[in-house]
Amino acid sequence: MLSNVSQNRKAITLGLMAVALWSTVATAFNLSLQFVSPLLLVTIASATSWVFFGVLVAMNGQIKALAAASKRDLSITLAIGILNPGLYYYVLFEAYARLPAQEAMALNYTWALTLPLLAALLLKQTLRRRDIIAALISYAGVFVIATHGAPWTLHFTNPVGIGLAIGSTLIWALYWIANTRHGINPVGALFLNFSVSTPLLIALVVATEELKPIPLEGVLGGLYVGIFEMGISFICWLNAMKLAARAATISTLIFLSPPFSLALIWLVLGEPVQPYTLLGLGFILTGLVWQHR
Repeated sequence: MLSNVSQNRKAITLGLMAVALWSTVATAFNLSLQFVSPLLLVTIASATSWVFFGVLVAMNGQIKALAAASKRDLSITLAIGILNPGLYYYVLFEAYARLPAQEAMALNYTWALTLPLLAALLLKQTLRRRDIIAALISYAGVFVIATHGAPWTLHFTNPVGIGLAIGSTLIWALYWIANTRHGINPVGALFLNFSVSTPLLIALVVATEELKPIPLEGVLGGLYVGIFEMGISFICWLNAMKLAARAATISTLIFLSPPFSLALIWLVLGEPVQPYTLLGLGFILTGLVWQHR
């Protein structure tokens, strides 16, 4: 048995590993989308994650538990596989294909505010005044980024890209709300989600895209996203939350991800970090801190 101190240290280490991996994904998305379409990227990544979680389920002896799950739990878990990873990552990748990486990354962090707002609407949960204030502060940051630092002009530089980025947060929040409706183990549930999304995405690629050799860079990008963004980071975060003495100790680590991500975007992609991105991200993170305070 680990002591409380050792257990907490291990939790923080795992949490930092997850944050480090998440910090690379904006750069990985942007690089990969130079070689493949958003649909093809999410298909490769989904297939990779399906194999990854399938191996984990088999190694942990969870196959019998999944087979013994109720029809209701199985139906819900399989159905929401359409939301995530299928629809969520497709919409998110389309946003990255249209926006600078720094903008798409910053806007994606508003999902943490979208979640309590939708939960209040769909699950009849109490919406605290703190949640409303946090949402107003953070969505002010969205407005700053969407107008490139000139909110008074009411001119949105890329309304489709902005809409897709915000829309992805709605899909992500709906996915996690739907996850409260079943009792299947998280890793097993993800395996079932990918079991639905992967064949659907493959069928969509075959039906809508020209069949031609896939560039190696696109394949490697999809493998990276599937293993690290959709796979290992989730396992690290899940175990960190289980080991931590207080969930707040781990949840606040997520605030380290945006500055790390911006640094990689600048260093690897050569994309200058714009003042309006920093200002907008500042508003978004301030709202998140206010919500978690």
